[in-house]
Amino acid sequence: MPELVPLAEVVRSGFVESVHFGSAVALAPDGTVAVARGAVDAPVLPRSSAKPFQSLACLLSGADLSGPGLAIAAGSHTGEEFHVRLVADILAGAGLGFDALGCPEDWPEDEATRHTLIRAGLRASRERMNCSGKHAAMLAASVASGWETASYLDADHPLQRRVRAVTEELSGEKAAHVAVDGCGAPLFGLSLAGLARAVRALVVAEPGTPQRAVADAMREHPEYVGGTGHVNTSLMRALPGAVAKGGAEGVLVVALASGHAAAVKVIDGSPRATSAIALAALRAAGGDVAGAADFATVPVLGGGRPVGEIHALEEK
Repeated sequence: MPELVPLAEVVRSGFVESVHFGSAVALAPDGTVAVARGAVDAPVLPRSSAKPFQSLACLLSGADLSGPGLAIAAGSHTGEEFHVRLVADILAGAGLGFDALGCPEDWPEDEATRHTLIRAGLRASRERMNCSGKHAAMLAASVASGWETASYLDADHPLQRRVRAVTEELSGEKAAHVAVDGCGAPLFGLSLAGLARAVRALVVAEPGTPQRAVADAMREHPEYVGGTGHVNTSLMRALPGAVAKGGAEGVLVVALASGHAAAVKVIDGSPRATSAIALAALRAAGGDVAGAADFATVPVLGGGRPVGEIHALEEK
């Protein structure tokens, strides 16, 4: 187990109830490491934080994606009606339907939508799964490039080889491990520092480039990166010009328009403190995160009212 440090604590009624350990890194605008806490050079699985890089590979492979379509390809949507309509449009543009999706069936993350479906007697479906936008983009890219679609999730498929190449180029390092993500797509392990470099590369790319197109789509259409009430959506709205993308098992990347970037991995897998940790790292690196003050702590409730908070721990 690589060296890990305490990154956040949970305080209930003045009592430290839990502590989240992990690693966090923040980059200065020139791309150098300004803050390093824990094992920032050890590999992690980026999970859905890798979706911006996967969407870039789809764009480079000919997928007709822009605006909301590119944002949902880089996002983890909450399965609302407007998300599903857009996924259908992306697939229809490639001559495909929902049955082509290789992601598993799931209920929407949006609670109101989930309850509506249940009341209507409907069931979980592939298009409601939070990764269906990415999968639709992968299928559209495969069709555009003339690649076979049934095997688009195989690690040796031409599209997935391009995803790996794009990820390695953006991060400046070779993939440390090849895994299978929860949605079934190949997943390439990176160091936390490499993950921060990769997301920063999208934000600082020249206007008009495919890299910049991904960043611009995400920050111009944050509702497609997450959805109603989703923390990534709300965080990007609080920090205009920022890109934020979380991943399962306690991963989060945030890049500011200034070129500051942060990546976080909480080793227990909980996401509840990742935004606070990332913002603290960015602040320590000199980034302006004042607009996201509401995300610096998370309320701890007792009897339905705040009795404490979750906050990031400063480096000693």
